[in-house]
Amino acid sequence: MAARSSRLSRRRFLGYGSAGAAAVLLGTGAWNAAGSLAAPVRGRDPFTLGVASGDPAPDSVVLWTRLAPEPFAEDGTGGMPARPVRVEYEVAVDERFRGVVRRGSAVATPELGHSVHPEVRGLAPGREYFYRFRAGGEVSTTGRTRTTPARWANPRELNFAFASCQAWQDGYYTAYEHLAEEDLDLVVHLGDYLYEYGVADNRRGVEVDERFHGETLDLARYRLQYALYKSEAPLRRAHARFPWIMTIDDHEVDNNWAGDISQDGDDPGEFRRRRAIAFQAMYENMPFRHAQLPSGPDVHLHRRLSYGRLADFTMLDTRQYRDDQPCGDGASATCTERLDPDRTILGGRQRDWVLDGFSTSRARWQVLGNQAPMGQTDRDAGPATEVWLDPWDGYAAERDRVLAEAQARGVRNLVVITGDRHQNYAWDLKRDFTDPASPTVGSEFVGTSITSGGDGADMTPTGQEFLAANPHMRFFNAQRGYVRVNVNRRRWRSDFRVVPYVTRPGAPVRTRATYVVEDGRPGVREGS
Repeated sequence: MAARSSRLSRRRFLGYGSAGAAAVLLGTGAWNAAGSLAAPVRGRDPFTLGVASGDPAPDSVVLWTRLAPEPFAEDGTGGMPARPVRVEYEVAVDERFRGVVRRGSAVATPELGHSVHPEVRGLAPGREYFYRFRAGGEVSTTGRTRTTPARWANPRELNFAFASCQAWQDGYYTAYEHLAEEDLDLVVHLGDYLYEYGVADNRRGVEVDERFHGETLDLARYRLQYALYKSEAPLRRAHARFPWIMTIDDHEVDNNWAGDISQDGDDPGEFRRRRAIAFQAMYENMPFRHAQLPSGPDVHLHRRLSYGRLADFTMLDTRQYRDDQPCGDGASATCTERLDPDRTILGGRQRDWVLDGFSTSRARWQVLGNQAPMGQTDRDAGPATEVWLDPWDGYAAERDRVLAEAQARGVRNLVVITGDRHQNYAWDLKRDFTDPASPTVGSEFVGTSITSGGDGADMTPTGQEFLAANPHMRFFNAQRGYVRVNVNRRRWRSDFRVVPYVTRPGAPVRTRATYVVEDGRPGVREGS
């Protein structure tokens, strides 16, 4: 099976062959699956990795599962036979499945890790549904999902949470236990779902099998890493409770990668091969639609999803199309290259698409799903400006252009939601960060990690430095957790939900702070 996966990766690197295209269409349910094998592995649960749904639309949603009766099988097959397996699904309006509205089947193929991604259409807008899978005599746990309101509708409110950065080795996923209990319409995940690092040394203080010790490099190992993360019941439950809208940051492939450039300066061709493998494993393990299917080392992740006329989610990709970080990455107070007007973090085509969306959207709230902080993070309270160069600070001219265009094109409420930093921030987005008196044109909420960085702290010396050096920053916190958001026609409310520790299970959750944005008034304000 390992050899088959390797051959598939080479073919996908050059573009899909006919077998690859067939596997994809079978996995999405676009082709009839009636002739495929019904029973996978008798007597063993094939749904150990859980179920999920994603990218909700007014009339459809994508469902996901991956068959893996032995999720930690070293060859990455999940213990599945090297043949296709029919997977049936049902969608109902009630949890007991008395009111089934859709039935169908898809084929889980070895070429795609026995994953399926059926896109269920013809659903009613703004409605809750329940779904489950069946393979042979085994039935999955029940998932819950929800479609979004009709595009012309003006819903009263939207409730969602956003999260990021969940290094398995750094702690327990207690935050997801609490997130799963929230009353939400959807979840947005902003990247670093996976870390490519080995997990021999971990803050959990547990022994880990040696197959997980080394860095994640090949397809079998990426599949194993996803299986390790999905072995966490709180994560599986959060997936099963809500539809997720997802993007990636760097660690799904390699730390701080930029376009065809790896962190360690590997041969670009070899790194593109690694990207192809990482993207395939990502698709196999995530509730992505067919539109997000990778083609070798490329995947289309930037997309726009509407929540009626209340909000538009514009999901960004700040990895595939960016220029290399300036001045050798890291942090710098002297790097003038970061100010070069030709430098890009989005790439020209994606940037134009974002700006066109500013002009054409009729939504009250424009939400940018963003990987690394857009606002300036100065580390020097004195006259110098010392910033990290991997986030938007390394591409300052493009940031300024995006923010200027949002203002010029009359965006009513620009709110950026961000991951990456393992810290909570609430701050204003300035038209010109070199001038504290510059107009505020938007708001940004940076959410902390689920686990990455270990237990964390409420305030740190770094936080004190940031608050002193960045007058646009209103709030800092470095505990773990997620951000819960309520949006209505009058205001946006972000609750920073934090846990006191993650290196042992059982932590309680609390709302550390609340910040709001009022309709038509850019900038964040403390709420209650």
